Amino acid sequence: MARTDFEERRVYRSAEKLADEIWDMVAIWDPFAKATVGEQVVDAADSVGANIAEDAGRGSYQQNRHFVRIARGSLYEAKHFLRRAYRRKLVDDEQAGRLKPILDELAPSLNAYLRSIGSRRRDGDAADD
Repeated sequence: MARTDFEERRVYRSAEKLADEIWDMVAIWDPFAKATVGEQVVDAADSVGANIAEDAGRGSYQQNRHFVRIARGSLYEAKHFLRRAYRRKLVDDEQAGRLKPILDELAPSLNAYLRSIGSRRRDGDAADD
């Protein structure tokens, strides 16, 4: 399968890394934890990258910005469930230490990406509204 433009974006690769780390972590949880907080955090983390990918397939400036905002919301949802998992002792300090730098980078990267869509629009490089 040929690579598309979104797969080359640093923000997308960070979203993939987050989703993969969370998947690996949740895979070993007990059935109750997986069925409750596990499914929620995996879905939220997967949604970050999925919305960046969907943004790339949209033709308008407004749609691009909309999907990046959804990705940002999904990131915050994932953070919420990770906090719950940590408090419930499903995530240990080592796992939290691996996730923290990804989470710390991803929110500002999404914000920068969102701003860049606005810059492309002002410069006339984006598709019509």
